[in-house]
Amino acid sequence: MRTAVGTAGTAGTAGTETPAGDTPGDTEGAVDAARSRSITDWRPEDEVFWAETGAGVARRNLVFSVLSEHIGFSVWSLWSVLVLFLGPEYHVDAAGKFTLTALPTALGAVLRLPYTFAVARFGGRNWTMVSALLLLVPTVLAGLVLRPGVSYGTLLAVACAAGVGGGNFASSMANINAFYPQRLKGWALGVNAGGGNLGVPVVQLVGLLVLATAGAAHPRLVPLVYLPLIVLAALGAALRMDNLTSLRSDRRALREVAGEPHSWVMSLLYIGTFGSFIGFGFAFGQVLQVQFHQQFDTPVKAAYLTFLGPLLGSLVRPLGGRMADRWGGARVTLWTFAAMAAGTGVVLVASQQKSLPMFLTGFVALFVLSGIGNGSTYKMIPAIFQAGARIAVAAGADKETAERDSRRRASALIGLAGALGAFGGVLVNIAFRQSFLGVGDGDAAYWAFLATYAVCCAVTWVVYLRPRVGPMPGV
Repeated sequence: MRTAVGTAGTAGTAGTETPAGDTPGDTEGAVDAARSRSITDWRPEDEVFWAETGAGVARRNLVFSVLSEHIGFSVWSLWSVLVLFLGPEYHVDAAGKFTLTALPTALGAVLRLPYTFAVARFGGRNWTMVSALLLLVPTVLAGLVLRPGVSYGTLLAVACAAGVGGGNFASSMANINAFYPQRLKGWALGVNAGGGNLGVPVVQLVGLLVLATAGAAHPRLVPLVYLPLIVLAALGAALRMDNLTSLRSDRRALREVAGEPHSWVMSLLYIGTFGSFIGFGFAFGQVLQVQFHQQFDTPVKAAYLTFLGPLLGSLVRPLGGRMADRWGGARVTLWTFAAMAAGTGVVLVASQQKSLPMFLTGFVALFVLSGIGNGSTYKMIPAIFQAGARIAVAAGADKETAERDSRRRASALIGLAGALGAFGGVLVNIAFRQSFLGVGDGDAAYWAFLATYAVCCAVTWVVYLRPRVGPMPGV
């Protein structure tokens, strides 16, 4: 049997090659491939293959990957909204609310590694279906328990369960990374991640709608909105996505990238970008209510503003990937961290002067810059391994094998960096919690963020941009 892309499910659609010959074996093989929706031959770097078949198949998988990841992000960040509903009758103070937003961030970070390799074990389509259906657990639980009188321990357990939504990002990115050629990875990963990141502001807008219409007494309406959408995402994956058999054959990639120094450098940089984005997204509403409590004395007032930063940061993530495609991921990342340090300085001054307009301006800038940095750092990951593949080919290695190894290692590092980057969101919430507990404002946390961005800026320069004997081109 010769099957270039055994996926389409219906005869004549893009992605299914007509079997060569009319033998029963050929026909049966084509039917089996269609039923399993498995792609046995995928060559995105082959321009003819890409133009005739690859682009359409990759685009279809990208669309349904974005849908599933978007809903996953909404569920993951659900408690950034629900804490705004927890009035005095729930007996949860500000520190307790920061803990409620930190727990799903932490579980989501932990789950990103197994979710990445679930794609290799079960296939991208298959795991997208399963991971989407798992989102029913935290949404149903939140809809059941959210009422005055519920114990704080129960709230902690249910909030933690929302972390399953954070794992979706890693599996989705590892899957889409394998579908696209190197020249389009920055854009494709940016679109995939940006569409997912939009789940943060969207769930906050849903929360605002519920607060403005039903009122703060009905928090259970927010998770219940997502139940039919979760089912829709699972059905879309089942009917329209595909598995790449080349990914399913990978078992050693994590061990290989764990021994690569660049893996830990990129994980640090992603802590600085994505950790900031998700940490700020979870904490921003609480920060406004605690630090500017006179202006935001009701949850609905804070909800009017909390979605703005995550919305803009999500929308510019594809732009960050596109900029990295054009100017290089390392260069864009360097300037992004420099600008984030400057933005943090603005937030720090605004906090000390109690200037709400300056504070909002600085924080929104941080969201936008972290979104750009998310796109540029993820572009760097496949570029690093592609550069290694070019070196291997120049030394006599087989080109096809080197490129395949490059793709699977990049997918593995996307999972590792994604996990550690998400853990950065936990650190952001812990920093805010301790700062407000210790000194009554967020200034200590802002100093910590400023120092982190300065370190990331220096590391980017030293490792990827400093003139050297053997530069790494294209990163």
